[in-house]
Amino acid sequence: MQTVNEIAHLGIREKLTIVFRVKTLIPTLSAVLALLIHLLIPNSPRYTLKALPYFTNMLFAVTVITGVVAIVALFNEKVRQDYAFKSWFIGAAILLLNLLNIATLKLMILPLMYFPSPEKIIKVFVEEWPFLLKCLGYSARLLGYGLILGAVTGITTGILVGWSKGWSYWVNPIIKVIGPIPSTAWIPVALVSFATSFQASVFLIALAVWFPTTVLTSSGISNVKNAYFEVSSTLGANTVQKIFRIAVPDAMPSIFIGIFNGTCSSFITLMTAEMLGVKFGIGWYINWQREMMAYANVYAGLIVIAVSFSLIITLMFKVRDRVLGWQKGVIKW
Repeated sequence: MQTVNEIAHLGIREKLTIVFRVKTLIPTLSAVLALLIHLLIPNSPRYTLKALPYFTNMLFAVTVITGVVAIVALFNEKVRQDYAFKSWFIGAAILLLNLLNIATLKLMILPLMYFPSPEKIIKVFVEEWPFLLKCLGYSARLLGYGLILGAVTGITTGILVGWSKGWSYWVNPIIKVIGPIPSTAWIPVALVSFATSFQASVFLIALAVWFPTTVLTSSGISNVKNAYFEVSSTLGANTVQKIFRIAVPDAMPSIFIGIFNGTCSSFITLMTAEMLGVKFGIGWYINWQREMMAYANVYAGLIVIAVSFSLIITLMFKVRDRVLGWQKGVIKW
């Protein structure tokens, strides 16, 4: 890496050689290629539906955005490095959309009923985003209640089992019997045990989070070194202080892993619960559109799920890196 003073004494051509990375143009070139193919190749004669402008507008916007980022990369080293590293993946993603557009709209190799063209999927987001947002809000509320209830219950149970031999004697066998059973298997019991399907769904999601959180929390608590407790005893620490000042902080890495595993399990349970009885929600929306044979809406719902769940996990990792700063980068997302 050349220093600032060394770069200052170089000519314009040498400076451009340093700051310019050819890879930063890959996403823009891929978007331009997709746009040209979409505009120049006519639609299949068998495609009788009205042509929509959404895919054209999206490709034009992607071309402009990637071009602007490439220009910014000329003057910002961090942006240049990050964008150059991700450029092949971004270009490949645009190419994949281009191939899907060719296989559906241009050549109709794939049956349009089950594999709609990209413009029809984009149309769903443009015209139905308020309803999608409403369904996402219902799912977020249901998932939030279940996650909080399951995490709090799991951490509490894990601390009791990991700390106390008495609690471990009575509760551990129950965990080993009930825990491995998939939470969705409890649907018949939950539906007759709770007053509403919403309450039953919260219970199922909480159950999915509770088991891995309990197991990993108890494991982390029980593996804390005895030397820590011996030193704290000499300093006059009581039982509560030993648990919450020593055991829980030391077990935090295991606790977070348990919550992550429980969160991933809760996503599956959420989708199943919404498909079986909860009105509104993304899972309900996908099942409803599938019954209506509206597969463009189905794919739009799947995209919403993928983006939303990925953001949730990313946010949880941010919290983890904040709480466990000394372990940042050990587990990456």
